[in-house]
Amino acid sequence: MTEKKEFVMKDSVDEERKASESQLPKIDFSTFIFSLNSSALVHLGLVEDPASGQKTKNFPVAKQTIDILGMLEEKSRGNLTDDEEKLLKNILHDLRMMYVRESK
Repeated sequence: MTEKKEFVMKDSVDEERKASESQLPKIDFSTFIFSLNSSALVHLGLVEDPASGQKTKNFPVAKQTIDILGMLEEKSRGNLTDDEEKLLKNILHDLRMMYVRESK
């Protein structure tokens, strides 16, 4: 009778994942909004794309991201803390103004 052996690798991938997760910021509504803000700034060409290191403009994607933030504002109305509401309102205002200025 042959003995069946299973190979179990020490999950170095798991260890790497745990290490990288400990370096990431806590996920909450504010960090999610900041993430979408950063994405919009990249697509407006105001911030370098972290992947390429270059500034490129993609106005349709920037507009879509701003619209997503607007939808979040509408759908979350009455369910946010005062700070979250102010943050979203201010980011949306700033991004909309930047979009108008940059897309001319």
